[in-house]
Amino acid sequence: MTAMAPIDLLRFGSLKLRMAALYATLFAIVLATILVIVGQGIGRFAEDATTRDLAANARVFDEILVLRAQQMRSSTDVLSRDFGFREAVATDDRPTLASALDSLRERSGSSAAFVVGYDASLTGSTGDDMPDPMGLWNALDEGRSYGVIMQGDRLALAAASPIQVPDLVGWLVVTQPLDEAELARLVELAAIDLDATVMRQARLPDGIAEAPRGKVFERSEGERFLYRVSALPTLEEGLNPQLVLRHSLTKSLAEYSGIRWLLAALAFAGLLLVIALSWRVAKTITLPLRKLDEATRLVSAGERVEVPVETDDEIGRLAGSFNTMIEAIDEREKKIVHVGLHDGLTNLPNRKLFTEQLTLALTRRRDDRQVMVAYADLDDFKVVNDTLGHPAGDILLREVAGFLREDLPEATIARLGGDEFAILIDDIGPLTDLNTLARRIQSCFMRMIDIDGQKADCSASLGIAIAPADGDDGITLMKHADLALYRAKREGKSCYHFFEPALDEQARQRRQMELDLRTAINDGEFELYFQPLYSLTEDRLKGFEALIRWNHPTKGLVPPNDFIPLAEETGLILPIGEWVVREACHQASLWDDDLAVAVNISPKQFGSPDLVGKILNAIAASGIAPQRLELEITENIFITNVEKTMAILHSLRDLGVRIALDDFGTGYSSLSYLRSFPFDKVKIDRSFVTDLASGENGHAIIRAITTLAEALGMETLAEGVEDEEQLAILRREGCRSIQGYLLSRPMTAEQVKAWTGADNAAALAG
Repeated sequence: MTAMAPIDLLRFGSLKLRMAALYATLFAIVLATILVIVGQGIGRFAEDATTRDLAANARVFDEILVLRAQQMRSSTDVLSRDFGFREAVATDDRPTLASALDSLRERSGSSAAFVVGYDASLTGSTGDDMPDPMGLWNALDEGRSYGVIMQGDRLALAAASPIQVPDLVGWLVVTQPLDEAELARLVELAAIDLDATVMRQARLPDGIAEAPRGKVFERSEGERFLYRVSALPTLEEGLNPQLVLRHSLTKSLAEYSGIRWLLAALAFAGLLLVIALSWRVAKTITLPLRKLDEATRLVSAGERVEVPVETDDEIGRLAGSFNTMIEAIDEREKKIVHVGLHDGLTNLPNRKLFTEQLTLALTRRRDDRQVMVAYADLDDFKVVNDTLGHPAGDILLREVAGFLREDLPEATIARLGGDEFAILIDDIGPLTDLNTLARRIQSCFMRMIDIDGQKADCSASLGIAIAPADGDDGITLMKHADLALYRAKREGKSCYHFFEPALDEQARQRRQMELDLRTAINDGEFELYFQPLYSLTEDRLKGFEALIRWNHPTKGLVPPNDFIPLAEETGLILPIGEWVVREACHQASLWDDDLAVAVNISPKQFGSPDLVGKILNAIAASGIAPQRLELEITENIFITNVEKTMAILHSLRDLGVRIALDDFGTGYSSLSYLRSFPFDKVKIDRSFVTDLASGENGHAIIRAITTLAEALGMETLAEGVEDEEQLAILRREGCRSIQGYLLSRPMTAEQVKAWTGADNAAALAG
């Protein structure tokens, strides 16, 4: 302990010095920053104040000149209205005029007085040099009453009054030179020190001549000056007199230097005070910090330490906070472990913890015991999210988790993500009925759940794998349960499926088909077949429906039912569907102009944001009329966003494309869709056509559909027509068009040319 004392003292002293130096340095930096900002602010304020003073005094100076001109004008107005003076002007009585002008010049304090005749003559002049009367005549004739003129070699302020006896015979003019003496006398009336000069525009120095008029600007001439240039009124053409006012900015700013020195002195005194206080504060803080430092080292070594709280000040509260922090760390570590292994929404174990529990269960499994892993996927969970909102979906997941915990207390239940759950049941006896156990698990999901006053029907599909038959390690069991779940979802809702070895082979084949599909898209292995569409009302061929086929290099011709569902799942339907539209439009461009082509649009393809643009590009590239393209959609496109779907349908309709509702009657709300959107055509599902031979019900359904479509102004087309009896019934019940093997099986593009050339469709007309 004695050997460590010098080191502790050195550490203590160095920290104290660093704290004191740090506080003092920070204060000095802040203070210096404030001084710079304040100094700049004072300078800017002084500049702005001086600029405003110059601008204000400049306006005053302009008003002084105007007042001086008005005074001179008042003197001329009195004399110009005098009867004797007007008589002298009219009779050209020069002695009288000279006497009157001398009296006017002395009385008004002017330097010159004269009369400019209406004929531009100059009479009765007295005083300083007279200007050229021709230069004044235009301005006087325009009615100007005062302004600057050129009097000899200097500028002068002139005021004029008209002389009327009673007609205008001339103007009485008095002048006052704008020399240094006169301007100095006027400057004395300003509130600040100014230099005033009146100069012609042509004689202004560079830098001043180009300056904006009436604006204050700065110019450096050894020291900083503020200038203001303004144009003065003139009575002489081409003179352009300018009033130049100058004020020393350097002298104005010097008046504020005392404030800056005072601020610097206060800042220095504050810095000394902060250094003293920083030393004292550092000394007070560092001693308790030594204790906290020692406690921290002990905590890092894994010991639990509690620092004694000796005071009620900040240091004492710091010690108390340290003790609280240690307790919070312990609690937080427990929470972190829990969060890392549990789902945040349902508080169920997550995939990581489930995998660990599964591995542990398989490790302790006895030879005659079984372990069940069940994957559950909620049916139509996306519909709940889309219709009731994501918060409602979260409530549904929490409710399901609660039911599972309550109904399966012996099981380990986890949420793997989204709407997928996993159930682990171990120690299953060899005589246990696994189907009964599977139905028990499924019944946990089968219930009606109340969500904010709305009822949601809940159910799930299950995929089940059993150890050791389906695998003896966790990864294999989970993989096989997932494959079984995929099969259960394909077979329909609310069912379960046990893993079978064949599922592994099917999954492999599915992956291989996906790879083959991608290759087919790149290598162009697809081909369009066409099935005729025949109008019963017009007794003629109306067009063809385009049907895709896949020419696999090894498997041959693959029908769409074998690969379209996979293309939908993987998103490959988008490039495939785009190719179908382009190729169908191209083939239609080779047919007669009265033949249309119908193309099926998948729900995923319909939801792509650029569908309308791609349809438009295909039409434009092929050159066919938009009315020759018919897009067939199913009710599935309305499930997610009805408003968006309607907007897209109307956009397609605006292009001129025809829209047909395919497989009508197989959905649960076909009538509402017919009411919402004016389809061009309704395609009656082949199941209704097949039922025509079974009795009257089929007739009644066909009749109802055709009557409804007729009332709504829509065409009807029956699919799957295969014999003459069906054709006769459809004619009788008002169906407008047909499609099926009675006309032709789907044929290639080359076969279409031969078939139409042979006029096979005309046989039905008879």
